[in-house]
Amino acid sequence: MSLPPLVEPAAELTVDEVRRYSRHLIIPDVGMTGQKRLKNAKVLCVGAGGLGSPALLYLAAAGVGTLGIVDFDVVDESNLQRQVIHGQSDIGRSKAESARDSIREINPYVNVIVHKERLDSDNAMEIFADYDLIVDGTDNFATRYLVNDACVLLGKPYAWGSIYRFDGQASVFWAEYGPCYRCLYPEPPPPGMVPSCAEGGVLGVLCASIGSIQVNEAIKLITGIGEPLAGRLMIYDALEMTYRSVKVRKDPECPVCGKNPTVTELIDYEEFCGAVSEEAQEAAAGSTITARQLKDMQDAGENIFLVDVREPNEYEIVSIPGSVLIPKGEFLSGAALEQLPQDKRLVLHCKSGARSAECLAIVKNAGFSDAVHVGGGVLSWVATIDPSLPSY
Repeated sequence: MSLPPLVEPAAELTVDEVRRYSRHLIIPDVGMTGQKRLKNAKVLCVGAGGLGSPALLYLAAAGVGTLGIVDFDVVDESNLQRQVIHGQSDIGRSKAESARDSIREINPYVNVIVHKERLDSDNAMEIFADYDLIVDGTDNFATRYLVNDACVLLGKPYAWGSIYRFDGQASVFWAEYGPCYRCLYPEPPPPGMVPSCAEGGVLGVLCASIGSIQVNEAIKLITGIGEPLAGRLMIYDALEMTYRSVKVRKDPECPVCGKNPTVTELIDYEEFCGAVSEEAQEAAAGSTITARQLKDMQDAGENIFLVDVREPNEYEIVSIPGSVLIPKGEFLSGAALEQLPQDKRLVLHCKSGARSAECLAIVKNAGFSDAVHVGGGVLSWVATIDPSLPSY
């Protein structure tokens, strides 16, 4: 369905702006009025990472008058494989500031507002209030639910995208005209069930595919042209090179946008999503060691069995000396238990500690009461024990 334009047109375009946006102006559906709407629009991009990079660049190039950036992180070398708004010289810099500088190179007529802070329940409503449209470039479930609920409560639309390995999804959520994110995904997946891009990886160019779709939807919403993805979920498979869309209906029982909403204010989304299960938290309490303690145990010749619960491709990148690879999936299925010795103390580790905590809960329930896991995982080992090893 077509929707009304999101913003009113600006008073005018300058001669320089007419030259810059001429290829838009000669499209009948956009024209002078549509470009003036873009100039008058205020769009907030949550995240300046994989999705935020192409989104911000193309929003700026399209002539969106005001762009806000929310990102508290700094640029890491591993970001450069897909986060094209940043460069080699930006490593260690604030992502929000790096993105701002790139936007100014793309289009000096854009007003850029930087929010160098973590988006949470305390500041989301205040930050969102000043913008017409939100572009969600987040990579975790807690922030996705936060963005959705804040937009519903404020009556604002947002262009949503998600990426993982070779697969992408995109949609527009605007409770006034269709479903919200919770209508599609009422509950977050169980902790540890869906790996993040940091755990499972993502094809770099997939970010451009989905990020550009988000911008396409933003332009349509701002100018009131075409049929936005509201009420539809677009699914992209980069390996098969296929696009398909699935209808998403508004859930009358949705706790946020339904007939009788029960969520009337923002909640604790970290608790709601539970990044680590309660069982894993309980297992890790008092059973977490540091990378330094693991090294001391190895140097002292202690009778330990060191298990790496990551995936084989991660193990090929970097591994802790002496570790045996048994992926997390084998712990979940129970197949790993028969591979574990009864006469040695189990020490588990993963990339950062989340997956090994989940596996720790499993082995403790199986009777390995003195088992421990390495907080910070292999990343901590590289940082504190052997910096010559690669990180990822």
